[in-house]
Amino acid sequence: MEQAELMPVKKSAISALILAETISVLGTRMTYLALPWFVLVTTGSPGKMSLVLAAEILPMAILGIPSGTVVQKLGSRTTMLVADFARAPILASVPLLYSAGVLSFGLLLGIVALLGSFMPPYFASQRTILPEIVGEDETRMSQANSSIEGGTAFAALIGPALAGALIPFIGAPNVLYVDAATYLIAFVLILAFVPRRKPVTAAVQHGVLAGLRFLLQDKLLAPMAAIVVVFGFLGAGMSAGLPVYAFDEFDGSSWIAGLFYAALGAGALVGSVFAVVVVKRVAPLHLAAFGILAFSIPLWVLPFLPPWPVVFVALFIATFFTPLVNGPIIAVLTARTPEYLRAKVMTAVISVNTLAAPLGFLLAGQVLENWGVVPLFGAVALGITCMAIVFAAFVWRQGDVVAAVELATP
Repeated sequence: MEQAELMPVKKSAISALILAETISVLGTRMTYLALPWFVLVTTGSPGKMSLVLAAEILPMAILGIPSGTVVQKLGSRTTMLVADFARAPILASVPLLYSAGVLSFGLLLGIVALLGSFMPPYFASQRTILPEIVGEDETRMSQANSSIEGGTAFAALIGPALAGALIPFIGAPNVLYVDAATYLIAFVLILAFVPRRKPVTAAVQHGVLAGLRFLLQDKLLAPMAAIVVVFGFLGAGMSAGLPVYAFDEFDGSSWIAGLFYAALGAGALVGSVFAVVVVKRVAPLHLAAFGILAFSIPLWVLPFLPPWPVVFVALFIATFFTPLVNGPIIAVLTARTPEYLRAKVMTAVISVNTLAAPLGFLLAGQVLENWGVVPLFGAVALGITCMAIVFAAFVWRQGDVVAAVELATP
């Protein structure tokens, strides 16, 4: 009887997580276009736009590891609630201050940095709460992660396109009000439908750096973390280049920029549906190795500055393969890590992943200011291809270790 009652609770909690993340990402993706577009329009400087993007990412790298202790003390559910409730007024302050005529560029950088500081604990909580709902089985966690990615991919599909359509009518700053509202909606969904669980406190005695130590000492995860750092650097460059490409090459068309970001979401959405099915049949890390190679190939069209439909298709094809990478890797990481260290390991991974991104944004801004998007896109395509080959070769050469990881959990 207890098991029969447990299943609806699990399903409702998972559904609430997916819906909350979908709504939150819808607003975030609108901001992902609206904020850099606002800076480009008001300053005309890709360098300043890149500074804003870097300011949002930098706190994630600096505060990510210490935030693991916060997640452990508060618990995954409480951390998610606090992050959603806090980010709503922080983000709403940007258009509010702008309309009052007191939003300086320095103040904007500070607000964006404060907003970014909530992202590592929120992301870690979203993932560490999954074993509490679906159990410890690696395949189930892969499916749940892929389902969440499907919801976020759907939001990523319509969010930028919606922002691109709204910006000419209400202005980029006002789009940020919509994002602030989505955080409040996500807060209500988690509060109402995700059950409370007593926080895991056993890991506090291991210290703030326990997750990072575990990551660095692991034979499989340490080299993967180094590769992830490079991907964070290169991915930041591509993110900085897309709005500038649309702004410079297509007469400042915000809707074309929105379509570029919509392509990223559309590819990930379709790919997540495929990933939920294929993850049952292919070992997770081998699936990730294939996905990361396939992701790199379409990026080679970007340096040739083709018409925007070609760019749309290339970005769609590339991101189709991202759920085949992200879901399995997160599931293996979660299953491989002891429960009492999961929050700290997850925030350590987030910190490692974002460590090089601020530098990537800043360097991309300089390249864009001085040479334009062609050399930037060329460097990104070459770098991602090289790192994809390294990652795939590492997975296949570490066959015994990978097999042990994939068979270690029930």
